[in-house]
Amino acid sequence: MSTFRLLLLTAALVGGVAAAASTAAARPGTAKAAPLTAGEIHAIYGQKSWIWKDGAGYFSVRERRFTAWSKENGKPSYGVGRWFITEPGKLCFKADWHAKDGSAPATTCFSHVKRGNVIYQKREPDGEWYVFKHRRIKADDEFAKLRRGNYVSDRLGAIQTRIGD
Repeated sequence: MSTFRLLLLTAALVGGVAAAASTAAARPGTAKAAPLTAGEIHAIYGQKSWIWKDGAGYFSVRERRFTAWSKENGKPSYGVGRWFITEPGKLCFKADWHAKDGSAPATTCFSHVKRGNVIYQKREPDGEWYVFKHRRIKADDEFAKLRRGNYVSDRLGAIQTRIGD
């Protein structure tokens, strides 16, 4: 896989997370919405796996290690790197993504703000705001796709072996 195709795959995978979160993009009033604190971001993601349509990413608190796997379009790939909080409300993960025919680095960031008890999220830099977590969590909230524990390592190991990287 060319570096360009791998980056597109990664962008599509993580972008699909945001697109699937809500068909109607919510636009919180920026004057009334406050960015989440680093502690709030850490509490949301730390030691949890984010389950995607065709994969998952795990946010380990140990050394802020980020691992992920994907089978986007039936093609296995995996990413290994770090996750970090760059400013209030912004979560990023930087990983080297590997597939059968190559590897490439990718950094993905999401901003988070809250207005009352509702948390909004958008993919940076040009994503649209959508409800990440309703006041009363809904089954299709992206927040509901975060599960405590590592749901990545078993599949990641199998994909690493299969790719031979």
